[in-house]
Amino acid sequence: MSATAQVNQIAAEDQLRADLYDFLGALLAHPPKKDLLGKCEALSGDDTDLGRAIGALAKVAGATNEKAAESEFTTLFIGLGRGELLPYASYYLTGFLNEKPLAGLRNDMMAMGMTRAENVYEPEDNIASLMEMMGGLITGRFGDPAPLDKQIIFFNKHIGPWAEHFFTDLEGSQNSVFYASVGATGRAFMQIEKEAFRMSAG
Repeated sequence: MSATAQVNQIAAEDQLRADLYDFLGALLAHPPKKDLLGKCEALSGDDTDLGRAIGALAKVAGATNEKAAESEFTTLFIGLGRGELLPYASYYLTGFLNEKPLAGLRNDMMAMGMTRAENVYEPEDNIASLMEMMGGLITGRFGDPAPLDKQIIFFNKHIGPWAEHFFTDLEGSQNSVFYASVGATGRAFMQIEKEAFRMSAG
């Protein structure tokens, strides 16, 4: 069996999990362009918390254009000097940037064969990168797909302690319109992941 075939052999539900991690990562890394807004608008939800959040995201995406999304992204994450939110594990866990959580993440990235993209200058513990890392672990972008126990370890160390808090802050920000629905989607997804991992580990 080729390495490529091995990478692609993951359960359908795991592919859906990875897709949502990657989707959140894309929305949080840069302001969404027209094509990504279109993908958001095409989503459909169900009557679960996550499904309702996704349905709301689709609805607000249909009323959002590139310029509005970019303005909102800038206010939330860039600002004049700094944005309203600092989406970094170090900040949420210690109150400061570039602290021990970042050093721990870098050590784990090195051990798992992850490297920062050359055109990315943000500290690696930003929420967008962590969403993309988790998606990559599930699908095997950094080697073989990570077994559940390794996913649990990475999530519990680098995402679980703070990401839900961040998404709740994003959802409740007075400057969030489009990103309020991104926050609600992320919050609901983190709750599902945390509970699923807790049950698997228990």
